[in-house]
Amino acid sequence: MEILAPAGSPACVTAAVQNGADAIYLGYGDFHARRGAVGFSAEELRAALAYCRVRGVRVYAALNTLLTDRELPRAAALTRELCEAGVDALLVQDLGVLRVVKRVAPDLPVHASTQMSIHNLEGARQAHALGCDRVVLARELTREQVAHIAAHSPIEVEVFVQGALCFAYSGQCYMSAVIGARSGNRGECAGPCRLPYGMNLRALDEYPLSLKDLSLVDHMEELARLGVACAKIEGRLRRPEYVALASRVLSEALCGRRPSPGDRAALERVFSRQGFTDGYYTGRLGPGMFGAHRPEPPDRQNRLYARLRAGCEGVGERQRVPVRFACLLTAGRPAVLGVEDEDGHTVTVEGPVPDAAVSRAALETVVNTQLYKTGGTPYRCVEARTRVEGALSLPLPAIREMRREALERLTARRAKPPDVGCAGNPQPKFSFFVAASRQQGTGRRSGAWKPGPAALARRAPPVLTVQVSRAEQVTPGLLALSPALLYVPLAALAAAEIWEKLESFTATGPPVAAVLPRVITDDEWPEVDALLERAAARGVREVLAGNLGHLAPARARGLTVRGDFGLNIFNSQALRTWKREGLRSAALSFELNLAQVRDLSHCVDTELIVYGRLPLMVTAHCLMKDRAGRCACENHRALVDRTGAHFPVLRETRCRSVLYNARKLFLADRREDWQSLGLWGARLLFTTENPRECVRVVERYLGRGDYEPNDFTRGLCYRNIRARKSTTH
Repeated sequence: MEILAPAGSPACVTAAVQNGADAIYLGYGDFHARRGAVGFSAEELRAALAYCRVRGVRVYAALNTLLTDRELPRAAALTRELCEAGVDALLVQDLGVLRVVKRVAPDLPVHASTQMSIHNLEGARQAHALGCDRVVLARELTREQVAHIAAHSPIEVEVFVQGALCFAYSGQCYMSAVIGARSGNRGECAGPCRLPYGMNLRALDEYPLSLKDLSLVDHMEELARLGVACAKIEGRLRRPEYVALASRVLSEALCGRRPSPGDRAALERVFSRQGFTDGYYTGRLGPGMFGAHRPEPPDRQNRLYARLRAGCEGVGERQRVPVRFACLLTAGRPAVLGVEDEDGHTVTVEGPVPDAAVSRAALETVVNTQLYKTGGTPYRCVEARTRVEGALSLPLPAIREMRREALERLTARRAKPPDVGCAGNPQPKFSFFVAASRQQGTGRRSGAWKPGPAALARRAPPVLTVQVSRAEQVTPGLLALSPALLYVPLAALAAAEIWEKLESFTATGPPVAAVLPRVITDDEWPEVDALLERAAARGVREVLAGNLGHLAPARARGLTVRGDFGLNIFNSQALRTWKREGLRSAALSFELNLAQVRDLSHCVDTELIVYGRLPLMVTAHCLMKDRAGRCACENHRALVDRTGAHFPVLRETRCRSVLYNARKLFLADRREDWQSLGLWGARLLFTTENPRECVRVVERYLGRGDYEPNDFTRGLCYRNIRARKSTTH
């Protein structure tokens, strides 16, 4: 199992590599999810890649933010630059970016970022179908759920094992964007989950959204047995001392060496939030998972960092690359030494002509002994063979110089990036090696990306669609207003009362689409599938899906799939991907402003939320149970922030909580703005509204009445997401 360490700066690269990391991941350019990290210049990137290539450490670059149409050309250029520099894979969230990458660098592996919110086997299969080579699973999965995916996934599985835990499912948190115009999906999260909140009318003395850091150090061997390919350490905003300590402790744990009490204490002290948790993995959710960061006094922290730094600097060069030597000594000819690494790189050097001597066997032993002495280099000699033709001798300094020169030349060869634009370059072989016939291809194909022709935008105003959260919001008065489509939660469709209302409007009422929960783990699918069967028997023919892993199961039921906002569709290339995948319509991300929506090529019917409380996050936790020790999902709950704003909390499947914005999005008085964007649908999203209020809202959006919320927001429709760098997680 690969140990993958974060590298937020060049100093972190050395810290990770020399402390046992098998791979590092870093950000380069403007399109990665930790823009607050120090980052790399072009020269530093090349140096880091060469350093890692020499030592057999893989380098993954993060290109894992949502991008607009106008940013995609820069993403294409970055992809080409990173491919030519020799990165081993790209981490991607945006399916539009994935489409660009596959055209610019078709041979470059792609990893599906945890920002894709993949939490079930079908999600991994869909990522594979779209061209991904690895999937980073959601942090919220239990060991049983991880085991099921790892055992059946067609691509590699990566799991977070150390570092910060977001309260929301990654990729499904919009809180920082909506309330502060700093999007976590765009690499600018301001960390609102780390602030104090009150529950209902309680004082602001708790941190109900701030989870302790994750640590699965005691489960490393088990994860390897489950078939997990990569164990990932979070922390590109953290110092090299943390990276070094975490890399060493986790790599040792993988080898069966549990961390000492001193190492555990150091990990907590260097950064934690009142300790660590493994609650998701072990299935023990609850108050024990929560904590706030309380740094030690500066003098104590400085002493800790100084001690860790001294430990890092004293590690020296880790001998991690196995090599084989072969030496040929012939009378009257220069000595020849060859070295080969496990990747098939070979180098030969010549030394002085051997002198005549008494014994041949003695010289073979002397030469082999010197060749094994590779200390102070990244190389570990696993085999040395010397052939002496005749009774010869060679001075020790000459042998050492040949070894030094051979390894220096091997280092230079290993440091070179792969060729781009060709299928492969076989490397020359040193004929004494058994593996001499093996051919090593090092080339990568290159390609070109073009945006493609723009689709003609709709000229007609969008139809009105309505999404309810509860069965009682569906009334004869609402149905009489004839919305083009009615979205109803799948669980609510199980209630008999809603069908009594709908069946009275079978001739004139709207078609119904079942809204799937954004999170459906593999063990939950049988229950969901039974509900889908019942809904289909009632005549439901469409579903609204907000996750990559929900498409195939819905289609298996013969249902038409519409895409929800949870797919984070941000650009025209993503729309092209979803058109190819057969979506009937696609809801655009509400993090787009109206100008960015207007830029899109609407190659598939698009929809935009134009009214309602925007969902800020979906979490695996029942907020009431976390705070009070018992579940009370049926009661109205709200978080209160330091400004006095109330954020409603509604229940989703299996007591997951969805946190909604304190203010409602309202655009009824700006109809011309959103009706001219080329949209197919404009959605009204009802959450806390009573049935009468739902009717009044629809009437206002139809141009009747004078309804207006007491307190409302324009969302991000007229704002640009801030480009300021984040300094908190």
